[in-house]
Amino acid sequence: MDNSHLDPDEVARYARHIVLAEIGGAGQQRLKAARVLVIGAGGLGSPVLSYLAAAGVGLLGVIDDDEVSLSNLQRQILHDTASVGMAKTESAARSLARLNPHTRVVTHQTRLTTDNAVDVLTAYDMVVDGSDNFDTRYLLADTCETLKIPLVTAAVGRFDGSVTVLTPYEKNSEGKLYPGYRDLFPEPPPPGLVPSCAEAGVVGALTGVIGTLQAMEVIKLITGAGEPLIGRLLLYDGLAASFQTIRYSRKG
Repeated sequence: MDNSHLDPDEVARYARHIVLAEIGGAGQQRLKAARVLVIGAGGLGSPVLSYLAAAGVGLLGVIDDDEVSLSNLQRQILHDTASVGMAKTESAARSLARLNPHTRVVTHQTRLTTDNAVDVLTAYDMVVDGSDNFDTRYLLADTCETLKIPLVTAAVGRFDGSVTVLTPYEKNSEGKLYPGYRDLFPEPPPPGLVPSCAEAGVVGALTGVIGTLQAMEVIKLITGAGEPLIGRLLLYDGLAASFQTIRYSRKG
């Protein structure tokens, strides 16, 4: 059975994608067949999940062990006042079902750990990192590299953010492996050196900018449109309203 077939309602829903030569009907079918896992249903996860559901990704997984709190609502737009106290995964699933009933949402009400990472990730063919701690980022990057799963990772703080795409198991046109997360950030910083968003603050709209960029990279990877941010770190300065791209390569 072809699970990527588009019914008339879906053709109408995704019409603006289908008319794009870079996506077309074939690309939209690839979106419907895709299985994407999003780590975190928070500031980054909210726009990522919303735009991927709206884009017609067939299966979205969301993993988070937290509950919605009032202080989340300034930036985590997938949730609303009525969802305070609810599990973020449950709140996210409800919002996404209202947004697009054609997208299936699988919830993982847990924290990603060394014990469950492989089991959770193997059910998906792409992963988006919307986590807020270094332990999860490094675990995720290492596991995705081992399992050969593309990873779209990002970070935010105060008014700044960054995005990159990791496929360190693939080779470039020169036959060299693409860089991994540890080529960009060899080791996690010492505990307490980098303040959390709760400590330093973060502009809500910043997470929207960076999360939307992550969703765009996922769509490009699935459909084959454009050039993904592989080996390139995109930096955004919200106060200066400027973007900068830094190229990086595999070490050793």
